[in-house]
Amino acid sequence: MAYDALKTRLCGVTTALVTPFRNGEVDYRAFADLINWQIEEGIQALSPCGTTGEAPTLNTAEKIRLIKSCVEVSARRVPVIAGTGTNDTLSTIALTSAAAACGADAALIVTPYYNRPSQEGLYRHFEAVANNTQIPIILYNVPTRTGVDLSLDTIERLCKHPAIIGIKDATGDLDRPKRLIRRLGSRLIQLSGHDTTSTAFNLEGGDGTISVISNVVPAAMVAIHNACQRNDGCSARSLAFALKPLLMALEQDTNPVPIKYALHHTRGLSPDVRLPLVRANEETMAAIRRALAALDPDAHPIAALRDIDGNNRTQLAVVPR
Repeated sequence: MAYDALKTRLCGVTTALVTPFRNGEVDYRAFADLINWQIEEGIQALSPCGTTGEAPTLNTAEKIRLIKSCVEVSARRVPVIAGTGTNDTLSTIALTSAAAACGADAALIVTPYYNRPSQEGLYRHFEAVANNTQIPIILYNVPTRTGVDLSLDTIERLCKHPAIIGIKDATGDLDRPKRLIRRLGSRLIQLSGHDTTSTAFNLEGGDGTISVISNVVPAAMVAIHNACQRNDGCSARSLAFALKPLLMALEQDTNPVPIKYALHHTRGLSPDVRLPLVRANEETMAAIRRALAALDPDAHPIAALRDIDGNNRTQLAVVPR
């Protein structure tokens, strides 16, 4: 797929997929079911093996199989953005090359964590990956997880490389989209990596979201994005406000612990996570159940928002199995 065409297809909502486990092993059947449901609900791209997918506790063979499974199950219906970042440049190159061989459309590469490189080190890391792999790259900036923040100057340097096509911004800084647009125009697609601020981010010039909450409410997140694209801030904010209780409940524990419980409650997926993460406690589970119950389509204000995207398929209701 040509880079410009891919950039257009990635302007939307990408689900940062959870990795389902069963008895400590990856549940590939449940993973496939989740992928198919996401596509049926209108999600625009899929991202396996990221933070939400518990990449730090997946071994290399599991990552490659998950990426390959995502490519095969999605069957080119939507792009696949494979999480391939590590804090070792050579390992990142190897995993990114493997993702390309699996057929992934792009790689999502997080800033190196723990070793906390300088801005020059960050630049050289991403440059080396871009120079030694055959796949478009989306930078992933999440300082709260990694301890380093890609500066605007470094992003501007990096976007001169033709393989670097976008950035997932999980800083929560709502000034960044416009500041990058002033510097770079449309050279770099900007994707929010922070569900709580994603509506404001996209109304300020962002191009989409790589979302956690869309694991549970994909159609609602697509509706919010479409409202942002129409510059219909009133509708976008109204629907985002309806999701606020669930967003707050999902922040009561470390991602992906809460979203896995939400998927367990709504779609029957196992809530299992791998150590050192543990399942959600009762307080978090109760908060999630209350928030999901509030999304009843007959409850105000959800009923008025069900068709916000202009069709009858889009609605916010979540009905537990």
